[in-house]
Amino acid sequence: MKGIILAGGKGTRLYPMTKVISKQLLPIYDKPMIYYPLSVLLLADISEILIISTPQDIESYERLLGNGESLGIRIEYKIQKEPRGLADAFIIGEEFIGSDNVCLILGDNIFYGQFFTSFLESARENHEGATIFGYPVKSPNEFGVVEFDQDNNVLSIEEKPEKPKSNYAVPGLYFYDKNVVEIAKSVKPSKRGELEITSINTEYLKRGMLKVVLMGRGMAWLDTGSPEGLLNAAEYVETIQARQGFYISCIEEIAWRKGFITLEQLKELGKEMDKTDYGKYILSLVEEHRK
Repeated sequence: MKGIILAGGKGTRLYPMTKVISKQLLPIYDKPMIYYPLSVLLLADISEILIISTPQDIESYERLLGNGESLGIRIEYKIQKEPRGLADAFIIGEEFIGSDNVCLILGDNIFYGQFFTSFLESARENHEGATIFGYPVKSPNEFGVVEFDQDNNVLSIEEKPEKPKSNYAVPGLYFYDKNVVEIAKSVKPSKRGELEITSINTEYLKRGMLKVVLMGRGMAWLDTGSPEGLLNAAEYVETIQARQGFYISCIEEIAWRKGFITLEQLKELGKEMDKTDYGKYILSLVEEHRK
């Protein structure tokens, strides 16, 4: 399975912060925002990843993450010249995807929870069709809402409905089979002039091949689309890390635990940042493992 992180857009809701920097490069407490979606793909055992961003920002991502070799993975980059919608990611990534299944995650989505890895495994097990996620929210009319039956088969998806049929919003994490490229190519632009991800999900629904994995209590899905959201997300990460001692979305740790890199490689990554708490945490993992 391949993975795509869509880190484009202009981030206008965060101006003036994002006038000269991509939103997904802004810090969420102690690490760049893009570390959080990247960690999700690593947790899903995905080691071939495509990052899609704007012409002016793509080089910044390349400087930050390189080709992924230090993490034992492969990272490629593609440019989205204009914001043409989420479904455009599959057209841009057609060659990268090839004949594989693919997971798309939006670059500003942050997930954290005890059972999150099991949710990802459940989605990966669906080798045919598509799997989306449902997250309970207080105001479902502000989101895309998914309705489903007792077997978690999707019955309907609606964008910001006046009368929601459930209180489960659809976050920016999607698993698709190889047919998604062909479906994306057939999508017609919406009234906004964009290729909507909802159109792809609707097509899978028509084919009877759309499942939903429900996230419940104990899972966090954090919004980073506003200054308040950025602050809340940073405070959440700081609180968890300070109280539990475990770091959220430490991509170096995840790469090591998934077997993408060795303990010695993990140590070298920690030494590069040994003047920071982040680097010291990585080095502490090495010491604990050697005891």
